[in-house]
Amino acid sequence: MDLGNPIAKGNTAKIYHCDNKIVKVFNDFLPDTESIYEAKKQKYAYSCGLPVPEILGVTKINGEQAIIMEYVEGETLGELWFEDKERTEYYLTISVEIQMKIHSINANPEKIEPMYNKLYRQIESVNNLDSKQKTVLLNKLDSFTYENRLCHGDFHLFNLIKADNHVVVIDWVDSSAGDIRADVYRTYLLYFQVSSSLADMYLRLYCEKSGILRSEVFQWAPVIAGARLAESVSTENSERLMRIINHYCPL
Repeated sequence: MDLGNPIAKGNTAKIYHCDNKIVKVFNDFLPDTESIYEAKKQKYAYSCGLPVPEILGVTKINGEQAIIMEYVEGETLGELWFEDKERTEYYLTISVEIQMKIHSINANPEKIEPMYNKLYRQIESVNNLDSKQKTVLLNKLDSFTYENRLCHGDFHLFNLIKADNHVVVIDWVDSSAGDIRADVYRTYLLYFQVSSSLADMYLRLYCEKSGILRSEVFQWAPVIAGARLAESVSTENSERLMRIINHYCPL
């Protein structure tokens, strides 16, 4: 099957626009269950009534696993922000309102992966951390109590597509049932890599609108930074993450 040229490439997959559908083709080094795993998460978010592209099928294309989903025409809020940074607060406000809507959903950990399991697995797998550091982080993870809410896990402006009269949330592979404060810190961490002022504005807006405290969010800093190390993202600075871990969990 000829999909043409990809419209986007990520660490795990290539994205194609074909026959007015989006086709996500996964890299062959991933487990054979990856497409089913991701589709299940997106289907769950869709079932919660959120603005999410509908999953149309899970299949194999040219021997590689793939997800076929609804095509949403529009630009991401990230692209719009990049074109007009004077409207940063406007775009962040839209995003925060959407994220709070996601966080308002009581997530069923039997239908979507528990955040605890996900973070525990990630921290355990990190080569940069020794056994003592892992123990400290996992004990920190064990110390948190929270309600299981739906968390996107990779929420930022470039995962929000502005369609005609609404915004659609894409890329649900990192979603889980867990603590909204952890999800907020994850977004803050991603933004801080780009711009500290962007990260601070985001966090201020979320805290003002939700009533949660900045200090509550930052309790999650070492755990989320430790889990981020497991992702081996080429654009991420592992030294930055280690500084965060060592600052909040000195040995």
